[in-house]
Amino acid sequence: MISRFNAWPLVALLIAASLILIAVACGGEEEASPSSPGNTTAAPQVAVTFPPVPTFESCPAASGAAPEVQVKTYPERPAMSIDPSRQYIAHVYTTRGHFIVELLPGIAPEHVNSFVFLAREKFYNGTVFHRVEPGFVVQGGDPTGTGTGGPGYTVPLEASEEPFVRGVVGMARSNDPDSAGSQFFVTLGDAPHLNGEYTVFGKVVQGMEFVDCIEVGDRIIDIAIQEI
Repeated sequence: MISRFNAWPLVALLIAASLILIAVACGGEEEASPSSPGNTTAAPQVAVTFPPVPTFESCPAASGAAPEVQVKTYPERPAMSIDPSRQYIAHVYTTRGHFIVELLPGIAPEHVNSFVFLAREKFYNGTVFHRVEPGFVVQGGDPTGTGTGGPGYTVPLEASEEPFVRGVVGMARSNDPDSAGSQFFVTLGDAPHLNGEYTVFGKVVQGMEFVDCIEVGDRIIDIAIQEI
């Protein structure tokens, strides 16, 4: 039997050991804090952000020499020469800047085929943007520059559920839904009243800041088609 007198050193030893264990335990929690590289606790979810789209304090001046328009007409729309399962990118070089359009053959194969055909024929080179309505559309592709010209053939409407939001590329037409030709437009803002009434055949994926700066009279220098 341990006497009261002899038990105190043992009690003191147990107290000291307990304090050491507490200190070690506290040190472990500090290492597992969120700032510790060895932390295995799941970090809180952080919303992914993207850099803002570049903008200009003032639009760049028009530059570059556009070629003379080669007015061409064709008796009928071109035979299908694209592969709707492939990806087609249009690099549109203008006197205001370069923008890139992802074409959408999956929803508008006839329109993409026609646009690719005309671009490869250099039909668009030198043509002007004859219509600019801020907040609505920029329109071009008419070899006469009047808003009434075309390639000599028409393309029937290819309506889809793709909405006309900012940056969408659509094909212009007259009151006849099946009267699209070479004139195309880029929406500068959402235009839901066009949904299903006009053909969506592409969307701007880069360089929308240059589209925003286009003015009436700016010209297309070239449209280069990239097939992937």
